Amino acid sequence: MTETDSAPLPAPPANPRRLVFLGTPAMAVPPLEALFDAGFDVALVVTGADKRRGRRSEPTATPVKLAALARGVPVSHDVQDALSVGADLGVVVAYGSILRRPILEALPMVNLHFSLLPRWRGAAPVERAILAGDERTGVCVMAVEEGLDTGGVYACNEVAVRRTSTADELGTQLSQIGAGLLVTTLREGLGTPEPQVGEATYAAKIGPDDLRLDWTGSAADAVRVVRVGGAWTTFRDKRLKVHAARVWPDDGPARAPGEIEGDRVATSSGLVQLIEVQPEGRARVPFAAWANGARPAPGERLGESPETSP
Repeated sequence: MTETDSAPLPAPPANPRRLVFLGTPAMAVPPLEALFDAGFDVALVVTGADKRRGRRSEPTATPVKLAALARGVPVSHDVQDALSVGADLGVVVAYGSILRRPILEALPMVNLHFSLLPRWRGAAPVERAILAGDERTGVCVMAVEEGLDTGGVYACNEVAVRRTSTADELGTQLSQIGAGLLVTTLREGLGTPEPQVGEATYAAKIGPDDLRLDWTGSAADAVRVVRVGGAWTTFRDKRLKVHAARVWPDDGPARAPGEIEGDRVATSSGLVQLIEVQPEGRARVPFAAWANGARPAPGERLGESPETSP
């Protein structure tokens, strides 16, 4: 979405009753279920298209679509259909597609966003909060504007980020808290949203380069990447995924970044203990099982391959 100088969009009704829900991934399911259970009339669910998860697999419905069909609610993959069911409000939760001005002019919308706005506007707020080492994050009910998560805020809940939380764990926690916040906010009346205050930061989508482990950084930074999910490095010119790891106190002699000693890997500041890894083309295994087969030589290092990101 891009910001515009066009006329203000229509305000949502104070007490909406008939809704359209727009969402796609698993973390959007608890808010959708909470709206059902609270008695809101969800007339239609708009979600992403079915996708194949493997080259030979059948197309798979999104988690939101499956949840809606289980409740007998009509589902569409075309956002234009949101205007055809007489709804007075659209509720957006991790929908994943841009909403254009003509849609917003015809149907006011609110968004459940998984950060403390204006920090981490954009596509990957949970992952970016972990990568940045944020100690606190949260979830906000906000007005939908044409700008990227620039709308005023109706309500927020703050959440502590545990140092061991993975992105999946934190996302599940925020989704559950956000589900309650959404229902409460709609029941009590939306009122007038408060403008966002503070420095805005942007949560760009996570790509393979963000997930490549940089052993020349700190151990804490490397473990944060592992907590996001999908972390990878290389060993003998092949990719090695790292599914679980933790910071280990470095009380020994200096080592080169990436150097393997037992189940620990050196960084520029501290050691990373590897707990679970996945060799290229194989299943996840405990690090000890992988090491017994790979037999790293003394002084051998992870990440030495010139291979580019996958």
